[in-house]
Amino acid sequence: MQASHRPSKWFWIVSGLLLAWNLLGVMAYVQEATMSAEALGAMPEAQRALLRTRSAWATAAFAVAVFGGAAGCLMLLLRSRLAVPVLALSFVGVVVQMVHAFFIVDSYAVYGPGGLAMPAMVLVFSIFLVWYARRARKRGWLG
Repeated sequence: MQASHRPSKWFWIVSGLLLAWNLLGVMAYVQEATMSAEALGAMPEAQRALLRTRSAWATAAFAVAVFGGAAGCLMLLLRSRLAVPVLALSFVGVVVQMVHAFFIVDSYAVYGPGGLAMPAMVLVFSIFLVWYARRARKRGWLG
């Protein structure tokens, strides 16, 4: 089914910027997944310990968050109604990842208050994306 209303130019700008943001997340995931032993060795011991002890489900949540976010933003740009559930799934991945980082392994103890900025931004962007996609669907911008 084709979308019935033409989105404003801001829809394209915002969706494109949000795709770029999520592609940065994909790059962070790939960089972490392919990190060499030398790069890992250059990290402080506390950070190495966090990476070494991360559970498979937390890593999976990271993947769902970033790849789902990028796919959902691409779906926004393609005006697909599937953007809404894909971005909602990405949000779930973000929440699971944050629960692991701050309640199970205590990343705060390793990174301190400065380590809260990026997770806070990720959470805010994720919430915004779900809201934005739902708004686009209600306005008839998504098919």
